[in-house]
Amino acid sequence: MVFLRFFGFLFLSCIGARENPYSNFPSIIPTTSDLESICSSLKTLNLDGHFSSDNVHHAARDFGNRYHSLPCVILQPESVSDIAITIKHIFNMGPSSILTVAARGHGHSLQGQSQAHGGVVINMQSLQEREMWVHAGELPFLDVSGGELFINILHETLKHGLAPKSWTDYLHLTVGGTLSNAGISGQAFRHGPQISNVYQLEVVTGKGEVMNCSEKQNADLFYSVLGGLGQFGIITRARIALEPAPKMVKWIRVLYSNFLIFSKDQEYLISAETTFDYIEGFVIINKTGLLNNWRSSFNPQDPVQASRFNSDGKTLYCLEMAKNFNPDENDIRNQEVESLLSQLSYIPSTLFLTEVSYLDFLDRVHVSEIKLRLKGLWEVPHPWLNLLIPRTRIHEFAEQVFGNILRDSSNGPILIYPLNKSKWDNRTSAVTPEEDIFYLVAFLSSAMPASTGTDGLEHILNQNKRILDFCETTRLGVKQYLPHYTNQEEWRTHFGPRWEIFVLRKSAYDPFAILAPGQKIFQKAIPFS
Repeated sequence: MVFLRFFGFLFLSCIGARENPYSNFPSIIPTTSDLESICSSLKTLNLDGHFSSDNVHHAARDFGNRYHSLPCVILQPESVSDIAITIKHIFNMGPSSILTVAARGHGHSLQGQSQAHGGVVINMQSLQEREMWVHAGELPFLDVSGGELFINILHETLKHGLAPKSWTDYLHLTVGGTLSNAGISGQAFRHGPQISNVYQLEVVTGKGEVMNCSEKQNADLFYSVLGGLGQFGIITRARIALEPAPKMVKWIRVLYSNFLIFSKDQEYLISAETTFDYIEGFVIINKTGLLNNWRSSFNPQDPVQASRFNSDGKTLYCLEMAKNFNPDENDIRNQEVESLLSQLSYIPSTLFLTEVSYLDFLDRVHVSEIKLRLKGLWEVPHPWLNLLIPRTRIHEFAEQVFGNILRDSSNGPILIYPLNKSKWDNRTSAVTPEEDIFYLVAFLSSAMPASTGTDGLEHILNQNKRILDFCETTRLGVKQYLPHYTNQEEWRTHFGPRWEIFVLRKSAYDPFAILAPGQKIFQKAIPFS
């Protein structure tokens, strides 16, 4: 079972429909001489780093592997001032300039969000300013560059017995990338997304201004940028909340054949005062030999009963849980786990457990990445669909989607787990359903190149469209997570009453629409509306 879990919160808005949904650059495409002239002007800037015209093809692709827009140049900044000087230079060109700027972390966007057609892509990982600094006081925190990977953060903070509170399932992502979205995983029901665990930011706005912001300083910019899809500023540094890190994790999986019982148990766990430290779930469609595949890393509590389990081709639902512990508290944690499991109604013979280090648990998806890379199956199209669904409509959604639309097979993991809205700060730019509890449902498909079958790109995209059409027709109140819309009305609907706030913030911090053109929200030289 491959768990390619990667999320972020890309809630956008759109200024007008265009005929080509793959484009967000001006209708007048610059000539080669125009681009050469612009690039030449950039290279006259006095920077610590440098501009590069080599390997621009690398910056024209991302993990989604479906959108490819060539930039003019790549900025390899060594300092924050390099980024500020570059953006200020472009800002001073005025709104009629064709140049735009996209910040690129590790390139894990899905639909070209880190690309800039004919513009400047900033390689955020080349920033070489202050190293990570861990403050291990009463309220521990980490100061870190926006271009740093979370896997490196984990290694560094563990040296101090600390770690961030909230994670994504995949750790080879940059700080600026996840904080510009949301950053969610199985800890978010308790701690909220990563954007709810930030104390302070350093941001370069679309005017080229370097600003520090927090809840008490430049607060509007602070909340704009968190979950703001890169529309208001580039995150160059962040102060992230930490907590004491455990050494070990009890990792547990159980199965259900009834969705109502499965969802009831999930909702109980995320609302209980004493519960697990990580709670997720996934859907298993038409998989045989599943439990045998788990045996290499999980132990069945009852091996004899587990060997007799047969799904009979039914759709199954897996509840995945983890309890953090240190070796000296193993007995009490075992008692807590047994007590929690006794409250659940899973299929008894499907209880599988294992114990791993905290580091190995958090970096578990990277193991799958290595295997897929060896098989040449990592850099394929990833037409993912991520939805946030109100709790009161999740059963209706499951019955139609898992019972009809996806009856035969799936082309990758399907995650499903509930989140508490109370853990999200509504002052940020992120948008969620209105109910107190909502579900993340993520279809993390991989398309096989040149395939015309059920594992081909066209089939998966059509399947995604059927799911979205069902949500729209039945008015489920769904919000897309990592959304992609092509006309203004859809974006207005997505943001609802918060659309006007989003537009006002854009006008304040990036009035010429220089930043993040790949999000396909605002376009240069077109007035905001």
